[in-house]
Amino acid sequence: MIAGIETGGTKVLCALAGTADPGAVVQAVRIDTTTPGETLGKVRAFLAEHAAGGLEAVGLAAFGPVEVDRRSPRYGTVGATPKPGWRDTDLLAGLGLRGTPAAVVTDVTGAAVGEHRHGAGRGVRDLAYVTVGTGVGAGFLVDGRPLSDRAHPEAGHLLVRRHPDDPYPGGCPFHGDCLEGLAAGPAVAARWGRPAWDLGADRAQAVELGAWYVAQLLAAVTLTVAPERIVLGGGVARTPGLLEAVRPRLAQLVAGALGEHPCMDPGSGYVVPPALGDDSGVRGALALAQDLVRGAGAPARTTDA
Repeated sequence: MIAGIETGGTKVLCALAGTADPGAVVQAVRIDTTTPGETLGKVRAFLAEHAAGGLEAVGLAAFGPVEVDRRSPRYGTVGATPKPGWRDTDLLAGLGLRGTPAAVVTDVTGAAVGEHRHGAGRGVRDLAYVTVGTGVGAGFLVDGRPLSDRAHPEAGHLLVRRHPDDPYPGGCPFHGDCLEGLAAGPAVAARWGRPAWDLGADRAQAVELGAWYVAQLLAAVTLTVAPERIVLGGGVARTPGLLEAVRPRLAQLVAGALGEHPCMDPGSGYVVPPALGDDSGVRGALALAQDLVRGAGAPARTTDA
């Protein structure tokens, strides 16, 4: 049996499947993200109950920054996250997975893998998954594999052009008005006094501002990484009208610099929503665990007790 675990800013998803078919989940649970001890303890209890016979491998898609270099003694450890209390948390130790073959990636990279194997990224080699939710981030696959096994991007901290009608100063604890500080869920709630799913009469203006900022990230991804497709996910990205506003704004920003690139046509399917919904990351984590068992992934690091 293998496990896929996605730790997010608001929730943790954990799923168990047989090695032969990671798409056939046999047990799953959703756990609210609170403190590391409480949250990881609940995941450990779930694994102890439903995987008592042990795990062949685990895929862990974690909110970042997180150490993804298997050669590092901090492999699987959370870095300088703004999530209170989670900095320097050793996820593998906290989950009781020392000694188990583990593939650790960021949550967005895990989502990219899930969508590439089972969802909106099928049929392309190079894929980007961009999330706008509790945080903002991007994960990249090249020839179906994560761009790097040494480090990962933190695209949410890109500095962007401010919208001329946006007085909100930004909420990032590191940079203030970086992309995440202006477009993530906490920024939306602080700016409008309500979350993205409850904007009411402010929705049209919120969509205008959100598209302004999110399109800048997609333009940066398009111009630097050149994926064949971008999957745009996350809770804020599900705001009605946001995706439809992002596509033409992206075309305006690229402004023909790439010729007849599909980003110039809002109807081309270059920017699409996730096909797996909230399960992209955990499905990707299961796929990475299967790769370890089959020997298709990079050599697994095991952490000794």
